Amino acid sequence: MSLHKAQSIQRKRLLARAAFFLLFVLAPPLDIFRLDLGLGHLILFGQDWTLGGGALLAGEITAYQAALRIVLFGFVPIVLLVAAGFVISWKFGRIYCGWMCPHFTVVEVINGLMRRASGKPTLWEKERLPERQPDGRIETPDRHYWLLTVPAIAAFALLWAVVLLTYLLPPQEIYGNLLSGTLTRNQTIFIAAATTAFFVEFLLARHLFCRFGCAVGLFQSYVWMFNKRALAVGFDHTRKEACIDCNAACENACPMRLKPRSIKRRMFSCTECGRCIQACNEVQADNPQGSLLQWVSGVCAGDVSERDFGRKYVCYDERCFLQNRHAPPGAIMPVANPVGSCCAGGCDDATIEQSLDQAEDEWKSGSANSGTG
Repeated sequence: MSLHKAQSIQRKRLLARAAFFLLFVLAPPLDIFRLDLGLGHLILFGQDWTLGGGALLAGEITAYQAALRIVLFGFVPIVLLVAAGFVISWKFGRIYCGWMCPHFTVVEVINGLMRRASGKPTLWEKERLPERQPDGRIETPDRHYWLLTVPAIAAFALLWAVVLLTYLLPPQEIYGNLLSGTLTRNQTIFIAAATTAFFVEFLLARHLFCRFGCAVGLFQSYVWMFNKRALAVGFDHTRKEACIDCNAACENACPMRLKPRSIKRRMFSCTECGRCIQACNEVQADNPQGSLLQWVSGVCAGDVSERDFGRKYVCYDERCFLQNRHAPPGAIMPVANPVGSCCAGGCDDATIEQSLDQAEDEWKSGSANSGTG
């Protein structure tokens, strides 16, 4: 992946996150989706979404019709939603988190502000991150940014508290009472308690909640872990010498504070945001071989997942991202994938292993001859 493409992806991700955050805020006022506790049912795209319990008690429908509504309007949508989430998570992991989740948007914004204020994206970071950014810019921490960071956290907390309440009660009532200063006692207690809780969470436990407390995120991660060919961030460890002086730019860029060069098991909470890939592209901008990190899927993802179990990885694709896959450890071989043409046509494991061994023997023989010559 080129630097231009990595930057373009981040711009698209920014637009996607902004659009979904706006949808998150406006869905209740526009009656796109909300649960009205007063009415006792969902409202979806302006229509009442009921299971027919009230109509059954009123004698308007039969028991059979009520049971049918429960299946069609309750059971089926839940099954379809879970199935869609399973399929997406199976192929792409936590892509919802990295590209749409409004909570993760807050995580990234506050991480950036905290880094400008203290040099650390979270209060739990042991050391300051390097001032030199992957693109070469120097960002020196400035304590004055706390004057922006703390109010931003409070504003996000209040916004989330109010928006959450509009998902439960009529939005016109909540916003009207808020603007006129006539919130009811219960509304005031809810907003005050929720704002306090969100403030503490946004200040202290943003990415920790994402990693260990979010049911939606954990569901995506567990499904993703079972698919060895799912989309993942791949590290070209055959060129690891090229990243010895980058100050761990990919790790510093990760909002979840993960180590992108590691195996899949240790990237359990990866949100597929791609910020580590962009950072590596920026650091390796002058390297003709390009970034050492990129998204991989299919057979190439085996390098990330199979190494979880200490197994020898065999790339079946001539476009394998491991550029020096068949070189002995520590050596540099300019052949991307000598058995690519064979594997592209489809080979069994025995043929592939034989081809790999033959390619490595030929390379060693050629290196020895050139050394003696």
